[in-house]
Amino acid sequence: MKKTFALLGSGALVAGLLIGTFPAHAASPVLLSQNRPVTASSEGGSGYVAKYAVDGDTSTRWASVRASDPQWIYVDLGATAQISEVKLVWDLSCATAYRVQISGDHSTWTDVYSTASGDGGTDDLTGLTGSGRYVRVYGTKRCRNTSGYGYSLRELQVYGSTGGDTQAPTTPGDVHSTGVTSDSVTLAWAASTDDVGVAAYDIYNDGNKISEAAGTATSKTITGLTPKTQYRLTVFARDAAGNVSPSSNSVTVTTAASSDTEPPTAPANLRSTGVTSGSVSLAWDASTDNVGVTGYDVYSGGTAIVTGVKTTSTTISGLAANTSYTFTVRAKDAGNNVSGASNAVTVKTGAASGGGVPSSITTVSSGWTIPWGMSWLPDGSALITERDSFKVFKLTQSGARTQVGTVPNVVTTDGEGGLLGVAVSPNWGSDHYVYLMHTASEGNRIVRMTYDGSSLSGYKVLVQGIKKNRYHNGGRLKFGPDGYLYATTGEAQTPDLAQDKSSLNGKILRMTTDGKPAPGNPFGTLVYSYGHRNPQGITWDPQGRLWEAEFGNSKYDEVNLIEPGKNYGWPTCEGKCSTSGMTDPKVQWSVSQASPSDITYADGALYVAALRGQRLWRIPVDGTTTGTPAAYYVNTYGRLRTVETIPGKNALWLSTTNCDNNGGQADGSDKVFRIDLK
Repeated sequence: MKKTFALLGSGALVAGLLIGTFPAHAASPVLLSQNRPVTASSEGGSGYVAKYAVDGDTSTRWASVRASDPQWIYVDLGATAQISEVKLVWDLSCATAYRVQISGDHSTWTDVYSTASGDGGTDDLTGLTGSGRYVRVYGTKRCRNTSGYGYSLRELQVYGSTGGDTQAPTTPGDVHSTGVTSDSVTLAWAASTDDVGVAAYDIYNDGNKISEAAGTATSKTITGLTPKTQYRLTVFARDAAGNVSPSSNSVTVTTAASSDTEPPTAPANLRSTGVTSGSVSLAWDASTDNVGVTGYDVYSGGTAIVTGVKTTSTTISGLAANTSYTFTVRAKDAGNNVSGASNAVTVKTGAASGGGVPSSITTVSSGWTIPWGMSWLPDGSALITERDSFKVFKLTQSGARTQVGTVPNVVTTDGEGGLLGVAVSPNWGSDHYVYLMHTASEGNRIVRMTYDGSSLSGYKVLVQGIKKNRYHNGGRLKFGPDGYLYATTGEAQTPDLAQDKSSLNGKILRMTTDGKPAPGNPFGTLVYSYGHRNPQGITWDPQGRLWEAEFGNSKYDEVNLIEPGKNYGWPTCEGKCSTSGMTDPKVQWSVSQASPSDITYADGALYVAALRGQRLWRIPVDGTTTGTPAAYYVNTYGRLRTVETIPGKNALWLSTTNCDNNGGQADGSDKVFRIDLK
């Protein structure tokens, strides 16, 4: 029997949801829910999964587990909508008492209908007046209230009209330079269009925002740049709702030399004023310049390891214990003219207080081009992805490399997208599954393939809807000690997504091996933690605590201790801050010292591979407390991408990423190293 219920709502503003302000059928309502993503509190078996409630077929159904109250199912409409009608087609296992609820974030729910006298059949609930992205049916009492039955819906149909601005502007076109000076670049572009209007244009150098222009502008002069320096610039359009366009084309520009060509004099009397096991303090006499000294750079082994020192002394921290370092200092002026080197001073750091430090490094394999993800097989070899070739290789401990396949449907972003993380199933011996994260035409995906020991085959999409952009795609995949799959996602150069719990971007995700939200997730979705900018590293210590490495923007990179449901601050916070409700990092560095990609735990410490910082950081860990970080291989092997602990050994594998745009080396220049710890 079909029952129609006409409902009249009263106006109220609850948790950001507007109730009772929309006429029931102001516009012709459309079916919004069919084949949309759907989540349930439980599923009664493989033949009764949640998606069957929104497939438009009344011969299939969702069923909950038996004899458990309450149970619920909700559908994600993909955008905020004005809900005017919900139609429920019940199976015999219906609900006597249930509520229909709406939400903007699938966390706070507001009732738009409730009953304690349901009797099954078809409930056609018309005249609803609510606004939200998520619609949930929440059952509290079963029609068949015995141990053998649960709740069961043949169809959950939601009707209404979409509202709110969810359309991103078009891509800015033909970005090009129209003028260059020693400290500025003028860019011009073809205007973007938007259904509401472009509010601003954001200008990035690689992955960091350096300027913005008004939404009515089609050019911008970027000032405060460094002479004789290369910049790779892209433009993004943004509307008032925070929707961000795809990236424009990239423009490479080198600023002109300054008219000031006279370098400062060399610093004199460089000397050590203090030393510990992990640091050296230096001082020197000031340089002079015809215009003025702007800063000093400290060099070790011919490479700058500390830049822009404004005084005539500094302390270099994060050094390896019991190690000799030779330092020099050079002065710079505003024209980017560099002085000659100071006298050299050699200093040996003190002895370490504990073990577990790198003792030797050897090359396992060379000839790689941007190796990115790494995951161990049971035989001690590893599967390794190459970001831009979309290839997957097997690498043995002895260094034998074999291509095992190419992942289909991968696209590049000419930035940080492509074939990213890989995770071998913990049950690989029986299921032969391998999980991969990659950029596709519509966004970033998490997929599953089969690896039979010799080649990859099959391809199944598990998770879509992760926005992509040229930069900030995240991409790390790892199985946790709980057996669930974890993934890191960037905010796709749209910072507000990191705080939007309904978005999959700027998050750490936790899921089952079928890509469904793992039991116990804090919001009932894939989201495990949020407020992340561009996380690319996750690992667990022996107590099962989850640690994460994250790229900052212009101030601080971070290592965070991750707890479910917590907010890690971006874009409100970069590094430590005092904002209520946001969680501070355990470690932070300036972005020039880190730009951390992967992280792993070994022998009482976290190891973090740094790209821009070109070093391997070791961070002692005691419970939830971190000690003083120490840096190894500073500027020795270039940009370091992935570091993983070799199972059963007190050793690491470490890979480089020197063939990308920032490294600038020829294809085939990257390597995989082994580091022994003692």
